[in-house]
Amino acid sequence: MAQPPAASAPRQRNWAVWVLAALAVIAGLLALYDAARYMGWAPISLGPIQFVLPTVQWLGAIMSAIVAVIWFMVAKWIYDLNPSGWMFVVIMAIIYLVLQFLAILGSTSWQSVMWGVLVCVLTLILAFLPGTKRAFGQ
Repeated sequence: MAQPPAASAPRQRNWAVWVLAALAVIAGLLALYDAARYMGWAPISLGPIQFVLPTVQWLGAIMSAIVAVIWFMVAKWIYDLNPSGWMFVVIMAIIYLVLQFLAILGSTSWQSVMWGVLVCVLTLILAFLPGTKRAFGQ
């Protein structure tokens, strides 16, 4: 007679999952700030000089807003311990780091991209901790 499969242990949120969800929300807020800069609502800094764009750059603003929505969606998935959320946060952080590196190559100042880079590096470190991977069933 076949035995029913043993129920797996319930997954629980550890401190790293909470911090990972918070970092995803912070990354979403940073993307919204980028959208505000593209709309001309927030200043852009180039070293010690700060200025506001006189024109609206719609494509940049829309793309930044889409990225913000994705980060907020990922934060919800992480909070729900959805395994897709773990994979998506890793992919988003890597893509965002590549784009930040390209922005630096395009003569954007380090001060402009520093917070985004730090959030993504912390996100990747927390995502690959053994306890975090275990919480997502990885």
